[in-house]
Order: sequence, then structure tokens, then C-alpha cells
Amino acid sequence: MAESSTRTVERALDLLAVICDGDGLTLSESSRAVDLSPSTALRLLRTLETRGFVRKTDDGAYLPGSRIIQLGAQSLSSESLVTLCRPAMERLVADTGESVYLSVAGHDRSALYIAIAPGTHSVRHANWVGRTVPLDGSAAGQVLARQTPTAGYVVVERGVETDVTALAAPIRSEANVVAALSLVIPSYRVTPGDIGRYGPLLARAAGQVSAGLGRDERLPAPS
Repeated sequence: MAESSTRTVERALDLLAVICDGDGLTLSESSRAVDLSPSTALRLLRTLETRGFVRKTDDGAYLPGSRIIQLGAQSLSSESLVTLCRPAMERLVADTGESVYLSVAGHDRSALYIAIAPGTHSVRHANWVGRTVPLDGSAAGQVLARQTPTAGYVVVERGVETDVTALAAPIRSEANVVAALSLVIPSYRVTPGDIGRYGPLLARAAGQVSAGLGRDERLPAPS
């Protein structure tokens, strides 16, 4: 029984690894990659999906789930991830004067704020470190849900808070989004010109952090 249980765990871990390494594998592709029958792979994938370690898209592809992404960020340790991001966050504050947040995926389709570099304006966003916001309707949430457009950043006006505009960009390790870097600004103070300047700055900063995690981000310098 112990050998059988161990073998099941090994198969599930092998399957999880190829899903994390791939970019949306189907059942047949993932089962072939680990030399399992489709029926066995489906049983294991359903268990992993129930636990949040993988998620199935509408077209039948499997991607890393919120739980594995969260554990991946935690395996770096929140402290080490914050330490890695701190210089980029402080540069963004120096360049924009606005508050910068670092967030990771939380439970129940949420984004968890784990660090802030406070803005320099007298009126700035309150410290929300330790709080969560929904993935739906928030800039950080869209990034963590892998919904970043080709521009490299997301803009959400009056999303979680009606008087706040947020910009967010993904931090990646290999193909996976492990965190989001975001600017949170009182809406009365931000103009379309500000967004056009802040967005590329934010994307560049997130790309530099991603490079520190082993992802080669060859993003153009912001204008």
C-alpha cells in the first residue's frame, strides 16, 4: 500500500511539474509528457484542480492554479521577494511620488498585499499590507490572473475603491506570474499623461525584478 501511495504522489508531482513548465497543456499532451494513460492523468488532474494546484481553461488546457503560484511565491519567502523588489519599488516612488505595492495570489480568487513603498505626497493611499482585494475588478488581480495586455501593464480606474486608480504589471519566474507590482493613486491626481508615463515605468521595473528571478526581460526603456 505504501509503495502504491508513493507512486501516486510521484505521478501527481510529475504531472504538476509539466503543467508548470508548459504553457497550457491539454490532457493528452500532459499525459504523454509523463507517460501516463489519459484516464490516470485525468484522475490526478481533477484532484490537483480541486486543491487549487492546477486550473482548467475553457478550451481544455491546464495551467498552474492559484495555490501553486501562491506557494511558489512563498517558497521564495515573502521576505526575500520583498527584499528583491524593494529597490525597484523605491525607484518607482522616486519617479512618480505615488505608493507602490507588491502583491501575490491569495485564497478564494484574491490578491494579497505583502509590501508597500509609501508615496511622498501628503495625500496618498493608506497602507493595505496584509489585506486582500478580489482578482476580478482590481489591477493587481488581473495581472495575477494572467490578463496583462501587450503593453505590459493593466490600468483600472475606480475598481476596488471608487476614488482610486491603480496600475499593475506582472513579476514572472520563467513562464509563471508570481507577483504583481502596482501603483495606487488617488484618481483626482492622475491624468492620461501620467498613466502614459507611469505604465512603462512600472512595466520596466517589474521586468527588472523578473530578470532577478531568472526571466530575461528585454523590455525597451520607458520614454
